[in-house]
Amino acid sequence: MKHQLAGAYHFEKATKDRVWLTQPTGGGQVLELTWGEAMDQARRMATYLESLGLPEKSQIALFSKNTAWWIISDLAIWMAGHVSVPIYPTLSPDTIRHIIEHSESKLVFIGKLDGYEAMAPGIPDGLPRITTPLCPPGIEGATPWDEIIAGNEPMQGETERDPAELATIVYTSGSTGKPKGVMHSFETLTAGGQGVADLIGADTNDRMLSYLPLAHVYERNLVETTTLLVGYQVFFAESLDTFLTDLQRARPTLFASVPRLWSKFQMGVFKKMPPKKLNLYLKIPILNGIVRKKVLQGLGLDSVRNAASASAPIPAALIQWYNDLGLELLEGYGMSENFGYSHATRPGTVKAGYVGQTYDDVEHRLSDEGEVLVKSPATMLGYFKNEEATAAMLTEDGFLKTGDRGAIDGEGRLKITGRVKELFKTSKGKYVAPAPIENKLMNHPAVEQAYVGGNGQAQPYGVLMLSEDGRAKLSNGGRDDLEESLAAHLAAVNAELDHHEHLKFVAVASDDWTIENGLLTPTMKLKRAAIEDMYQPKEEDWYGTGAKVVFG
Repeated sequence: MKHQLAGAYHFEKATKDRVWLTQPTGGGQVLELTWGEAMDQARRMATYLESLGLPEKSQIALFSKNTAWWIISDLAIWMAGHVSVPIYPTLSPDTIRHIIEHSESKLVFIGKLDGYEAMAPGIPDGLPRITTPLCPPGIEGATPWDEIIAGNEPMQGETERDPAELATIVYTSGSTGKPKGVMHSFETLTAGGQGVADLIGADTNDRMLSYLPLAHVYERNLVETTTLLVGYQVFFAESLDTFLTDLQRARPTLFASVPRLWSKFQMGVFKKMPPKKLNLYLKIPILNGIVRKKVLQGLGLDSVRNAASASAPIPAALIQWYNDLGLELLEGYGMSENFGYSHATRPGTVKAGYVGQTYDDVEHRLSDEGEVLVKSPATMLGYFKNEEATAAMLTEDGFLKTGDRGAIDGEGRLKITGRVKELFKTSKGKYVAPAPIENKLMNHPAVEQAYVGGNGQAQPYGVLMLSEDGRAKLSNGGRDDLEESLAAHLAAVNAELDHHEHLKFVAVASDDWTIENGLLTPTMKLKRAAIEDMYQPKEEDWYGTGAKVVFG
């Protein structure tokens, strides 16, 4: 089995003049790079990296939104014999610094980013930096991409990397909220990418739009790894404002997203055609096919033959809505620790609430506690510089402990029924560790206890149990002042968090949380399951208010 770098060399020779990467450059302009052109840039950058004399197999950080140069930079890092360390493009300075310093990165690529000025303090002073095209202006002390490409000859030959070698370190949040470095080899990356490609029948003629963060294993597997193995064309999105145009340009044959975006697409359709009217048209045989085609064409999804949703649960009603349009959404399940290569729904086997069966070379079982355990050929090498956490994550026979509780039906399909750990995912597929945020929320005189929830929602939220001081203010006509104070506190807490952790609102609980009513343990810790059961039915109404502070 060839790995990604070998795949890149293969397509460089076999399809040199074929367009590979299509990159919007602003103002409606698009740059198309052939395999030959993209690999030429990768080879020149690899020559430059080699000239720096970095220690063998150094870590090199990659800090950018998705662009053609993200993938080209990754290839150059591998060609030069080093290890890539992707950084999410929306992290706080503290988290950025932690990842760079913990990974011992010797250099950082800085690419297309929004709000770079606020994140810049996270990059340590003196760390060498390379800026790629579309990067923010005015980055001091950086060497520009074009200057490097113009000043270096292409690296000759084909760098051979052992499949078992460390290829990348992907940082993800652990249960404490601190990012942990998941180590993947070329072999584990390839196992995931090849398995996905085989399942969906991906080939050179396919097209895919890249817009979910490449720093996340979901996109890294479905886009970067898979294109390097089968050679299909990749289009990039320019921005949220141009997303529909980008999608219509790509007319992807393969399309993967998260529930939140599938829902947004639906809302966009409803703005143009009310649900009742659309449903009526879909029930009329003579109009059914015409309406289906028109809606999917409007979304840029009319050429999609395989559509996927993953990273968070998707409502059964939403799956059915797309199915009525003739687009079957196939769910997937996985984690950073197995490169997202775990479970997937096969066409024709969709069952609401289930995330599918294991891939053919993946095993799963439930522990005595009902925890989902998975053994995959894409299982990580371990956590970087954290042997204790690695040992805790794996069973003696090599199964990953997912932290999710589940059930397996007679067809081998998995249903996620809850969480063993406190960690949860938003609908954007980002992990949120609630305890550290709750501690910040409790740093207010009016707050005694705090709970953070929002599993499957776009952003998390907080529920506050007031202290005696807070209750006194509320009962003495001070609701407006309390609301203003809590809103200011929420803003201050959010300023200390990564973007995906930002609380959409805080709700002031009308109930006491006590040991007696089963909401607190004898040591006054939250009983999360009980609190979640109490407030989850209210979530949609709370989100619907649009308020920063909700009483209820």
